[in-house]
Amino acid sequence: MTDKSNMQSLEDQKLKEAYFTASQGQLIWQRFKKNKSALIGAWTLIILILSGIFAPFLTPYDATIAGRDKDYLNGAPQIPRFCDDSGCSARPFIYTFERTRSIKTNFRWVTEVKTGLEDRRYVTFFSKGMEYKFADMTFERHLFGVDKGMIHIFGTDSTGKDIYSRTLSAINTSMAVGTIGVFIAFVMALIIGGIAGYYGGWIDSILQMITDTVRTIPSIPLFMALAAFIPDVWSAEMRFFFISMVLGFIGWPTLARRIRTHLLTERNQEYVLAAQLCGASPKHVIRRHLLPSFTSYIIVDLVISFPYMVLSETALSFIGLGLKDPVNSLGVMLQNVTSADVLLNYQWYFIPVIFFIVLVLAFVFVGDGLRDAADPYSDSKK
Repeated sequence: MTDKSNMQSLEDQKLKEAYFTASQGQLIWQRFKKNKSALIGAWTLIILILSGIFAPFLTPYDATIAGRDKDYLNGAPQIPRFCDDSGCSARPFIYTFERTRSIKTNFRWVTEVKTGLEDRRYVTFFSKGMEYKFADMTFERHLFGVDKGMIHIFGTDSTGKDIYSRTLSAINTSMAVGTIGVFIAFVMALIIGGIAGYYGGWIDSILQMITDTVRTIPSIPLFMALAAFIPDVWSAEMRFFFISMVLGFIGWPTLARRIRTHLLTERNQEYVLAAQLCGASPKHVIRRHLLPSFTSYIIVDLVISFPYMVLSETALSFIGLGLKDPVNSLGVMLQNVTSADVLLNYQWYFIPVIFFIVLVLAFVFVGDGLRDAADPYSDSKK
């Protein structure tokens, strides 16, 4: 019993030493791992981000008009199966179909499925398909395809483009817009908030007037004015970077205020005064001493601001003020679900909406988890 108690006390002592010697990042990670919803959100976020990055490989066709299926417009999802009335197969397959126009259905497409053994189209993996570029290299292998014809597991839109391919490509585009917007907002917040918080006085007053002015600008009228400013001749790439910059330039005030508040509190601490007495410049003091003292909180703010950037891009594109075809973004795809005809007849158009909701919720869960983990008093509040 004595040996066991000694071993237990040694283990407890090691745990206490590890806790008191751990870095701030290690403590945040340990608290973050205890939050199950945040972990699920993090894994979901990682999967979605990787799916967007490797979309050309994971999808069987090009997400633009170049990869459309002209024989399957507004086509329903084709779900692979292993068994049917003709028997079972070791390989998944889909059926061959034949589409015709019908007067009874107001000239809509009617799909007649052929269910014989000879009409099966078997799913293939790592199959050759349309060429695509990734990291300046050209590939032609895709994760899956079919031996004959084309497969559309999420269905197709009115032009015959594969919704599955468009969805993964849209996630990548929306994340790219959010990343650029967050980066611009982050740099501006560091500069403006850092200068205001370190110097204070009249400099702080002027910068706070600018910050309050930006915060009071109404978003919708601003976006409508910008939409009128954007020329129709602009390419999709130019619209992409313009929208990203706009979102960044209007998204920095909140983070700048938090940085300013922290620096106003910390600038009179002893370690800052010691650095100043040693001849350190204000730029050095801010970069090497003040900002690292709350780096974790800045990271949390950045993660929390991501879903708002994605929501802003989606809202702009949804109301026609943001990105447009041929760019694939979640907002562009949500434009297709605004009609009653889609709700009644083409419900598979709502599949990208599910991905959008999951993406935003994953960001929210991860942001809440990081915020609680970065708070040293979060455990005592429960």
